[in-house]
Order: sequence, then C-alpha cells, then structure tokens
Amino acid sequence: MTEPCGLEPLSAGGGWMIDESLFRLLLDLEIHKAQRLRYSVSIVCFTMESSAAGDGEASAASIAENIARRLRVTDAVAVWTEGRLFFLLIDAETTHLPTIVERLTTHLSGWSAGGSSYPRTAARAEDMLGQAAAMLTRAREEGGNRLYVAS
Repeated sequence: MTEPCGLEPLSAGGGWMIDESLFRLLLDLEIHKAQRLRYSVSIVCFTMESSAAGDGEASAASIAENIARRLRVTDAVAVWTEGRLFFLLIDAETTHLPTIVERLTTHLSGWSAGGSSYPRTAARAEDMLGQAAAMLTRAREEGGNRLYVAS
C-alpha cells in the first residue's frame, strides 16, 4: 500500500526518509501542533567522519536509511548538505536524546551529534536547527563519538 505523497516507511515501525525541504516543513508544523497539544519535539543533527562513513552522499543516505529503520514510525530522517543527517523525534524530551542516540550508534564509531528540543531549548524551527548544528560542531571539536544537547 502506498502512503500519501508517495512516501513509504522503510520498515514496519520504522521512521521516514525525507528530504531537507520536507524536514523543515514538518518541523515547523510539528512545533505548531506541539504548542497546541503541549508535547515536546526534538531534533538531532548527526554526522559521521568521512573515514568512518566513506565518502559521498550515497554513504550518508545508507546511514540515514539504517537509522530510519530503527526509529518510530512517527519520526523522520533527512540527509542534509555536507552529509549531515537530521532526525525529527516526536514527543521526545532533551533528556531522552542520549538514550536514543546511544541506541542508534551502538555499532558505529566516528560520529558526532547535536540536539535541540521544543519547548525546552528553542521556540522556533530555525532556532532548533541552529542549536543542533552548533552542538554538533562542538561535539566534533571535542573528539566525536558524543552528543551535546542545547541547554
């Protein structure tokens, strides 16, 4: 069965693979919904070192697909510029992010991640994206294989 807009989950219970523009739209819509219904929305900006992931967009897409299969059906992964991945995690608090990222990176090395959450660390989608990217940069500078979450 094909889902609306031609999107299909990667596996039963798995998350969605989407592009950057759809990710931005979904994040914005989800924040508005979370404001009305009072729940959290988190994002994670994730990257692999080029030596660990291989070069090119194909390897980022492969890693994104692997991660999307391990997410809930309510969540999504987008491949961003420079091989970065963004995860959209619905109803996930900042305190949940370390556990989620640990589960997703169990068999990976050479990764770095940064996280942000509505309403705890940001109120707008662009602020969340900026915070997550800044935290990713900090994690990479301090040695990788770590997650930093905005506070």
